[in-house]
Amino acid sequence: MSNTLRIAGTCYIKVDGTQLDVNGSVEVPLNLKVRESIMSTQGNSGYKETLRAPFVKLTANFTRDFPFETLSENDNMTITAELANGSVYVLSQAWLEGEADINASDGTVSLEFRGKNGGFN
Repeated sequence: MSNTLRIAGTCYIKVDGTQLDVNGSVEVPLNLKVRESIMSTQGNSGYKETLRAPFVKLTANFTRDFPFETLSENDNMTITAELANGSVYVLSQAWLEGEADINASDGTVSLEFRGKNGGFN
């Protein structure tokens, strides 16, 4: 009997309760603070810290019932990403960031959501 736990694979994305048909990778940030070393002639003097915006990135199938109006018009969505290992990332007060283009040759759309708050539950 194996004690191996699933750490990758199928993920589920819901936008305001509507599940998207995910086709491809899902990305969420592990850290929201980025530290970078400050070097001098004396060696490492310490670090500087900058903040990252919380996000969810994914590729979805562009199905007939794809909620494009909801995604493009709303700026207060809740995005829930259930990862294959059971972790759940929630992005709140979210909006669709940048351009969302349909790839007609494979029927997919790449989406990037940014929000005010994000983290693992």
